[in-house]
Amino acid sequence: MKQQSPPKHWLPHWPDVTDPRVLAALAAVPRHLFVPPQHRDEAYYDVPLPIGQGQTISQPYIVALMTQALRLGPNSRVLEIGTGSGYQAAILAQITRHVYSVETLPELARAAQERFRALNYPVEVKIGDGRQGWPEHAPYDAIIVTAAAADAPPALVAQLADGGRLVIPVGESIWDQVLWLIEHAGGRLTAQRLADVRFVPLVATESAGLEEDPALADIRRELDVLLNRW
Repeated sequence: MKQQSPPKHWLPHWPDVTDPRVLAALAAVPRHLFVPPQHRDEAYYDVPLPIGQGQTISQPYIVALMTQALRLGPNSRVLEIGTGSGYQAAILAQITRHVYSVETLPELARAAQERFRALNYPVEVKIGDGRQGWPEHAPYDAIIVTAAAADAPPALVAQLADGGRLVIPVGESIWDQVLWLIEHAGGRLTAQRLADVRFVPLVATESAGLEEDPALADIRRELDVLLNRW
């Protein structure tokens, strides 16, 4: 796979996406190399596209909005849940050098890793249960979840650094999903509603039904109060 540049001036004008680093990242990453060949003519439309196994590559606007909300710097440590085709992680890797990504579906994870190697993106990929995060590399300055969970997994919140930010779509059905920004600072959690969204569901693994670590129970209760009050 050879590096190919995106077309010039393809980015739409999004009034609520103003971070120049985010816009530069989207302008630089060749989205057509992260979609199946039959959809490459549509790669630079501002729409989600199917990538196989019931998964999608997100609409560029949503990628931009979520990335901006993370407020990344060049040395930020960021965890992505839901590697998919690898497009979101490639955007992150344009901004920071420390990107980790967890994917439940092995075929997608392996294909994304091959793209990262071919295109020189320093992203580490793990096959596993995204709801459990990747504790070996924690704490994270930012965590981004690219599939909708019925609730915000407390294990992810527990892996945030002080001042860390979690961007996650939450909702039990495709019709009631909300994109949240959850911040952890000074031992407290705050939440901001960013947008109504539609994501594919976060894929659970067999371990997802196991009894939760008691240490995470307080975080779960706090999250339930924080998000349900909206």
